[in-house]
Amino acid sequence: MKPGLRSLTVGFLAAFLVATAGTGYATYRLTIGTITDLVDRRIENVSALVAADGARDGAPVLLARIDALAGRRDTGDIGFQLTDAAGRRLGGNVTLTRRFAPGYSDVRRLDRIQGLTAGRAFTRRVGDGLTLTTIAETEPFDGYGGVRLRIYLFGYGLILVVVLGGLIVFGRTIARRFAATRRTVEAIIAGDMQRRVPVTGAQDEFDSQAQAFNRMLDRIAELMAGLRNVSNDVAHDLRTPLARLRSRLTTIAAGAVPETAVAIDQAIGECDSLLAMVAAMLRIAEIETGRRTAGFAATDLTMLIGEIGETLAPVAEESGHHLVVDAARPAWIVGDARLIEQALINGVENALRHTPAGSRIVMGIAIVGDRAVVRIADDGPGIPAEQRALALRRFGRLEASRQRPGHGLGLPLIAAIMRLHGGELHLADGEPGLVLGLAFPRDADDQKRTVASRP
Repeated sequence: MKPGLRSLTVGFLAAFLVATAGTGYATYRLTIGTITDLVDRRIENVSALVAADGARDGAPVLLARIDALAGRRDTGDIGFQLTDAAGRRLGGNVTLTRRFAPGYSDVRRLDRIQGLTAGRAFTRRVGDGLTLTTIAETEPFDGYGGVRLRIYLFGYGLILVVVLGGLIVFGRTIARRFAATRRTVEAIIAGDMQRRVPVTGAQDEFDSQAQAFNRMLDRIAELMAGLRNVSNDVAHDLRTPLARLRSRLTTIAAGAVPETAVAIDQAIGECDSLLAMVAAMLRIAEIETGRRTAGFAATDLTMLIGEIGETLAPVAEESGHHLVVDAARPAWIVGDARLIEQALINGVENALRHTPAGSRIVMGIAIVGDRAVVRIADDGPGIPAEQRALALRRFGRLEASRQRPGHGLGLPLIAAIMRLHGGELHLADGEPGLVLGLAFPRDADDQKRTVASRP
């Protein structure tokens, strides 16, 4: 699974936080290490001034040198202590509470050396069993280590705050522009081909992207309008002569002999079929323009299904079918009730037309998340999976239905109505039969009522 924008943002922030914290810690430790090395070299050099390597000057000489160095400006901050082989203090300008091992050691506040918070000690043998310990501070002021740590925390913390703030602003800007593009896409899917991505006028990359996207939409709208105008013009041009032809055939049939009247009635039936096809084409074109959204209102699918069941039950019974309505709880959506009613009637009529007498047709409602799904299921022959895409295409008729009345626009009309309402039409296997699934977005208030009613 590819990472999303949020996971990428979190990953970048985590990586930056780790890198910044690591850099800050490394800088802090490097600073402490550098200071320690400098202090170590200094106390080693000063220790050599007191007692050169290999010299055996004796305790009085060494103590005199210590007093001299303690009085000088450049070494006055250095501490010295000279002890004998038994560890007894012989002299110096500091008094140590513990014995330091030979070499370098850390000096802490617990060593209770007056005026020293933290430092380093260098201990070495200077001949005749004598031991010289030289001490220097690593902090020029009391509590300077804590101050230094706070400086690092503030400096690197400020970097984190700036980057985090910039990341939040950048993320919100991207999210806002993506949301505007997404709203435009959703509006276009719903049929509003005039919607465009907002352009802020900042002349930045986002505006350039929006302008390019809008030019593409303009071109698509232009092409679709051309195709729609052609189909509408053809449908309009066909409707008038067909209506005239039907009228003339009706007039001729009134005075024709019975044998001729039968043939004329068949011709009139063909005219009616063509007129129905033209009306369906014009209806689909009208729906796909999105003009019907102005009439949207809260609609209870359960009540609508009940009314349709009562209306079509006699028709189903007359054709030998059994129509069952299985919808108990209210399911509210926002839409055009008349168009939804037409879609549901088309779905039931499709089942009546393509299933044999004795088949059972069930209309029901299922709540699936934020969708109210109307299911129209039958136990007829169904539609093979490989032919369902053809069934949803305009004028797409299956081989088995070529000899049956119809024009292949029933399911495409339902699909157009579903797109107008932001829903989807699905065909599924009923095992046996076909299941027509009409998934509508639920009304937000209905969802709130559902959540509130749960125990």
